Formats: sequence, structure tokens, C-alpha cells
Amino acid sequence: MNILVVNAGSSSLKYQLIDTATDVVRAKGICERIGMDGSLIEHKQLIKGSKVKLESPMKDHADAMKLVVKYLTDAEYGCVADMNEIQAIGHRVVHGGSFFSGSILMTEDVLEKLELCKEFAPLHTVAHLMGIKGCLDAMPGKPQVLVFDTAFHQTMEPEAYMYALPYEYYEKYGLRRYGFHGSSHRYVSAEMAKLLDKPVEETKIVTCHIGNGSSISAVKGGKVMDTTMGFTPLAGVEMGTRCGDIDPAIVPYLMDKEGMTAAQVNDVMNKKSGFLGITGFSSDSRDLEGAIAAGPSDPNYEKCLLAVNILKHQLKKCIGAYAAIMNGLDAVVFTAGIGENSASLRERVCVDMEYLGIELDKQANEKAVRLSGSAKISTDSSKVAVYAIPTNEELVIARDTAAIVESL
Repeated sequence: MNILVVNAGSSSLKYQLIDTATDVVRAKGICERIGMDGSLIEHKQLIKGSKVKLESPMKDHADAMKLVVKYLTDAEYGCVADMNEIQAIGHRVVHGGSFFSGSILMTEDVLEKLELCKEFAPLHTVAHLMGIKGCLDAMPGKPQVLVFDTAFHQTMEPEAYMYALPYEYYEKYGLRRYGFHGSSHRYVSAEMAKLLDKPVEETKIVTCHIGNGSSISAVKGGKVMDTTMGFTPLAGVEMGTRCGDIDPAIVPYLMDKEGMTAAQVNDVMNKKSGFLGITGFSSDSRDLEGAIAAGPSDPNYEKCLLAVNILKHQLKKCIGAYAAIMNGLDAVVFTAGIGENSASLRERVCVDMEYLGIELDKQANEKAVRLSGSAKISTDSSKVAVYAIPTNEELVIARDTAAIVESL
């Protein structure tokens, strides 16, 4: 089944056309600067290897989708004769609130509930709604399925997802831990379970999705027991520009000392903290590793080392804590941009963890970059398997979409 996977942002729209019978990506691309001057599309047909990048006016996401349809069916750059060869559309949706515990076929009722999720992730949800409506306009009658980042984490028990705030705030506003990157954690934990060659129900896995945004999950028996991100994607470990967990009393303290509004503090925590906040110059881990490799002669060396070590320290704590709540540990998985490609971060995290049964194979770890498949980076004698596994959220979305449409 050919599934068009759509990930809509406020001014962008990423897409992949995936054949779920073979898991082959037939085409992919991105529309950028939607609703702005200089809007453009970059489209790649992966079977023939043809590609195109050009500016084209797109006043909204409906225009963007019409352009996507044009190039998917183009004689030179396309891979289908017409849209009848595409059976359905799958959408990545960041936040499903308390309404959605799994992927679901889009209906009017579902759209109404999604509108109610705006307050949880306003920028993301508004963008998703624009993408959905753009698809409705460009491809009327085509089945659409929504796949939620929060859904995989809905298996957490109340003791893991509740905050120790007055219970009425949970009842009135849905204040609780939701978790994010669910499709990624779901994909790599399932891949790791296969590699362990034991029944999924018996597996205890910690999945580390480390990128510009990062989250860690404890997955026992194929179900999430805990995860680091919370009510929003700000919580958890240090990220590119996000601070992760801090003492909440810091917020009113900064408002008082700096004369900041709540919105300004929120902006600092989301956009000016993390790697960028500590180093003062970059949110990109590659820049930090470059300064560290240059040594003390680099003016940014000390702060870059501190930023990286903060993340290392937090990851070690998470792995240890999650092993405790699962009463054991079979495997640790590193995935996403940094997790898949930073051998140095993986080494920092995995050394001095022998008490937990983790023994790193440094040579294998060094080779495990720019992965085309899963790579074992622990020694054969390691009691806990450690792997770098490329994530594939789009494939999860395509598979869920195909399963739901096939069941209609």
C-alpha cells in the first residue's frame, strides 16, 4: 500500500511516500516558507534518483499539498501515474492530549477533539490542522490517519504520569506527564526486542532519543513505564536550546530578579537554554564536540565540555533509575541525530556503568556512525546489550495508516 506521510509545521511541510508492502521510500521532500516570500519545494524521487528544487508561491498548506501532488505524479520527477495509486495519508501529530491513546482515522469528531489539543501544543497543533485541511483540499475523499507522538506513552501508570499538584488541576486542565517522540521510542524498542531474540513481554529496554530535542523512555514488555518529557517537550534532559528539568521555583525567581514576564521566561527555557545557554554560542552538538576536540586552547572548550557532561550525567541517571523501576535491564538503545551519530557521547554515557552490566566495545562504537542499520556497540560479555539504531518515525506512521485503512 502506498502511504503519503505528512509532517506539517507552521511554515513547512515534510512528506514521504512509502510502500508499506516493501517499506521502501519512493519519494520524499519538503515545502518551506509556506505563506511567505521565497517559498520553495525540494522533491526527490528515490527510485530513479531524480530531484528538483525551486521556488513556487504557496500561500497556505493547501497550495503546498497541491504542489506535492504535482511532483508525485510528474512524468520526470514522480513515482505514481495519478493519486489513485496512493491509498491514504498518515499525519504525524505531536500532542493527542487525553483524547487519543492510539492512531486513529480522521473524522469530523476527531478533528473537533484535535482542536481542543491546541492549548497543549499550540504551535504544533495549529500546523497539524493546517496540514490536514491542506490534504482535504488537495486530495478530497482520501482516508487520513492521525498518529500521535504522545500515544505510545499512554501505558504509563498514574504514579508515573501524575504530578504532585492539587488533583483538581489534572481534572480541570489535564496537567500530567504525556511524553513525546512516541513513534521513535516505539520503533527502536521494537527493533531492539527483535535483536534480543526473546518474547517482547520479557524485555526491559531503555530507549534514548537524543537530538536537538531529547527524551528517554523505560519500555518494559513493549509498554512505556516512564519517560522524561512531561506536560510539554520542555521537560527531561538538557537539549539543544531547552533546559530540561529545573527547580520550578526558578521561574518566579527570574521573573522577580530580571523583571521578566512568564512568556519571557518560557522563551528563555525553550529557546535560549540547553547547549546554547551553557556555551553561549551554539545549540549544535557537532560544534560542541569540535571545541572539545580542539582542547583547552579553544575559548569555548570549558563550557562545551560542561554542556556535554551535563547531558552525560543526566543520561546515566535516567538509565540507572529506569533499570530500577523495571527491576532489571536487557538493553540500552541510542537513536536520533545525536544518539545515532555521536560516538563520543555514547562512550561518555556507557563508561563506568559496569555495575549495571554495561560494557562498551569502543571500536564498535567508533564505527557506528551514519548508520544504515542497527549496530551493536557493547562487548559480547556485556550483560546489557547496547545498540545504536536509526529511528524511523515515518515508517511507523505509514504502517499504522495502512493497518487502519485496510481494516475499514
